[in-house]
Amino acid sequence: MLQKLKPYLTAQVSAAPLAVFRVIFGGMMLASILRFMAKGWVTDLYVTPKVYFPYYGFEWVQPLGETGMHALFILMALAALGLMLGLFYRLSAVLFFLSFTYVELIDKTNYLNHYYFVSVVALLLVLVPAHRHFSLDVLRKPHTWVSHVPRWAVLIFKLQLGLVYFYAGLAKLHPDWLLEAMPLRYWLPAHTHLPLIGTWLDKAWIAYLFCWFGAFYDLTIPFFLSWRKSRLVAYATVIVFHVLTAVLFQIGMFPYIMMVSTLIFFSEKFHERLLQGLKGITRARTPAFQRYSHTTAQPILLYLLALHFAVQALVPWRFILYPGQLFWTEQGYRFSWRVMLMEKTGTAFFYVRDPKTGRETEINNRDYLTVNQEKQVATQPDMMVQYAHLLKQDFASRGIANAEVRAEIYVAMNGRGSRLFIDPTVNLAAEKDSFLPKAWILPLNPNTAPPQDALGQN
Repeated sequence: MLQKLKPYLTAQVSAAPLAVFRVIFGGMMLASILRFMAKGWVTDLYVTPKVYFPYYGFEWVQPLGETGMHALFILMALAALGLMLGLFYRLSAVLFFLSFTYVELIDKTNYLNHYYFVSVVALLLVLVPAHRHFSLDVLRKPHTWVSHVPRWAVLIFKLQLGLVYFYAGLAKLHPDWLLEAMPLRYWLPAHTHLPLIGTWLDKAWIAYLFCWFGAFYDLTIPFFLSWRKSRLVAYATVIVFHVLTAVLFQIGMFPYIMMVSTLIFFSEKFHERLLQGLKGITRARTPAFQRYSHTTAQPILLYLLALHFAVQALVPWRFILYPGQLFWTEQGYRFSWRVMLMEKTGTAFFYVRDPKTGRETEINNRDYLTVNQEKQVATQPDMMVQYAHLLKQDFASRGIANAEVRAEIYVAMNGRGSRLFIDPTVNLAAEKDSFLPKAWILPLNPNTAPPQDALGQN
């Protein structure tokens, strides 16, 4: 099949959309990193915590200390600047991908879908010749300039964005979202103070409208952006949708990243006009002749990209391999583009028992965890196991060998009452973190739905 698609994928198209995407993405990343550093989050998230929760298989990824972490973020900012300017592009792309991904692997407490998106896009940027058009690399080496690149070099970013949107929409085809308008029915009334729209946000029908429109939007927007006749209206919808999410939910840079990234769906002429405007400002000259980009490793790249997108398409379905309700157990939840689908809170009580004396000690979680870590540990089963092992190690250093750790954890989800989340008799310190199902998670009654009168009906 890939062989049949090869003529289409390797056909030459304008390099302008790829160059614009590089400039926009690099600029957004530079702004995000500088914002992150200015707010002191490097220290708060990667220096101050006493413990960290790395991903399974990446336990070797550890913070680099205060000086090392700040140096890493400075390196990341310089790499983002290199991406934006197209300066030492390959090195900048590799350094940005490695540094950004390393930071995100340090502590799963900080997992966000858009951080994952940034890592994926950064990896794809390593593979494309985005520096061979409107870049400082071309200014340094004019002979590297090209007017056209293979179609796949632009198409992969459209496909990646399409997958993000489509799977986000697919995840919304859930009874809590469609039939109960949760968690928006819980979240929206908190914003009634906003001008113009605030007075409407405590109406139940508005929550349902937002939920149904959100599902329709995510499922269809890649197709409407791809169709020339609907593109302008679709992009206006993108702006309205993401501005609303930015105002209502304060989710950082994600709405703005998506707003500018989706410009890649626009026509080649649109991007060429953008570059002409930038060239007028920078006084950059464009060679009068056409030149095409040919990648000698193209067949290998195409197969690697096919593998990448196969993984991207399959990973969101891995939850099928686990028992229980996904939103409750969250086994197979991460890396699947499930965005803002739950209001889930937990209260966790951990107990350490000395097997020799039988004495049991209740743990003050704040002695070990930050506020955000404590919040995540109370709802994430894999983090519960990691925390139990950290407690076991700590007590071993105090002379209590083979300490047992159990937990009483109560979780409330999407308006349902708080209930016991895991088996309180299980010794979590004896459990091993893995991709296998965690049998000690207690099931959620499948007939339990959010109470209709919990928030009132307007």
